[in-house]
Amino acid sequence: MDEELRALTQRLRQESRGATACERLLDTQDHDELAQVLTAPGQPLWARELAAFRLGSAGDRRAFESLVLLLNHRDPPRCAAAATALARLGDPRTARAAAALATNELRVAYALHPVRLLVELRAPESVPALITTLERRLRPHDPYRRVALACVEGLGELADPRARRVLNEALAHPVLAQAAVGALARIPRQKRSS
Repeated sequence: MDEELRALTQRLRQESRGATACERLLDTQDHDELAQVLTAPGQPLWARELAAFRLGSAGDRRAFESLVLLLNHRDPPRCAAAATALARLGDPRTARAAAALATNELRVAYALHPVRLLVELRAPESVPALITTLERRLRPHDPYRRVALACVEGLGELADPRARRVLNEALAHPVLAQAAVGALARIPRQKRSS
């Protein structure tokens, strides 16, 4: 059992209060049974999360919609588990969905895990979405500094020259300045034409 599944298992066993249905979902190797939990009415959230995580981790795309919903949940451990499963899933729609969640100003409080997922995916959507999200976080008195910091660090990891302008703007923000210096140092210098 990998570390992500171990943490998820412990959390959901507590949430389900040791329900036998939880143990059944942990033990089953039947993907159809897991997929049925995602569409059956009246299923508790812990059961849907467990089924989606297991399917996504196994590369079963039937988990995609449920995992995207969980990626945008108000509970950070659910978001983190969904991001892990989406990264493993390998669905080509994942980057577009994560970019939409990261740039949605109405849900910016929950953008941390979509931002981190975009960095991990290294998809064409990643840099533009992180730049857009960071630009919005550079407004005075913005309360979402953790999201901004994740964008700065992610843009440094992606090392794309398109991020240079917004990272230079981030230097003016004390909370972001040190990370922005590090991120800018990772972006290769452009060669001047002679």
